[in-house]
Amino acid sequence: MRLSDRDPQIGADELVEGLVPPPRFDHVSFDSYVPNPDEPSQAAAVRAGRLFAERVGVQRRKWSLFGSRTEDEGKPGLYLDGGFGVGKTHLLASLWHAVPGPKAYGTFVELTNLVGVLTFPEAVQRLSGHKLLAIDEFELDDPGDTMLVTRLIKELTARGVHVAATSNTLPDKLGEGRFAAADFLREIQSMSSKFDVVRVDGPDYRHRGLPDAPAPMSAEELEAKAADTPGSTLDDFDELCKALARIHPSKYGRLVDGVTAVHLRDVKPAPDQSVALRLVAFGDRLYDRDIPVAVSGRPLAELFTEEMLRGGYRKKYLRAVSRLVALSRV
Repeated sequence: MRLSDRDPQIGADELVEGLVPPPRFDHVSFDSYVPNPDEPSQAAAVRAGRLFAERVGVQRRKWSLFGSRTEDEGKPGLYLDGGFGVGKTHLLASLWHAVPGPKAYGTFVELTNLVGVLTFPEAVQRLSGHKLLAIDEFELDDPGDTMLVTRLIKELTARGVHVAATSNTLPDKLGEGRFAAADFLREIQSMSSKFDVVRVDGPDYRHRGLPDAPAPMSAEELEAKAADTPGSTLDDFDELCKALARIHPSKYGRLVDGVTAVHLRDVKPAPDQSVALRLVAFGDRLYDRDIPVAVSGRPLAELFTEEMLRGGYRKKYLRAVSRLVALSRV
């Protein structure tokens, strides 16, 4: 099979019904999260998550006589901030599992696509009856997303929906270094004021005490491995990049559904930022589904150029490398 031959389609109702944690996090819980004893912030984040889940579970809407939330209710949002590989997604999925429905879970790009497919009023209507909206990989990469998400969070929290999010960037620093964030400072600050921020520190757990990633295979070795792996795919790297350009990132999960392993031939550094960001989203969906990756050409650690790693998307690229290298060891 070739991923570049696929054309995944997802309907509006299916998008809403699919707002659940990815397969890797189907059965996680706060109990299954193992805090690093050298990083007290991790145990503190578990406690904060449990408390927030309890609050969501017993509260739906509590208004004062003047139509606003009462002081003892706390903020309607929980924001887990920290580096990659510290288990923020595990904690977010654990929170989602701990809260009774109706509830929704999606990545930032899935949420923005949902609004685009449904229209903003319809998305608000469908989500406003939920107790919780969990947003993974929260990031604002352009001004349009800034306005869209800040407005959505404002509308939903006003209707009593609690919001939990993970990110590598503090909420008042979203968009910094990528676009004129100062022009949208009021909107960003308005959104960030709705969250209690919990820091999660620590080293990347995916690589603690593990050997280096395997070296790229020869083209012949890669093709033989793909042929010997039922349900696997084999694509030229350039062809896959072209396919990712014509498929919306919210469909990348559907693109790899049913795939047992991904094999990429002649991997090379991403030629530009647009391709690089699509590869980040693609890698995230592979990681969500625990799909092994094998390559020929350049190592996965060299997928992003030094210039890219010095830019505003540095954290995204480092997270992608961390996840893809982990998948290459499977």
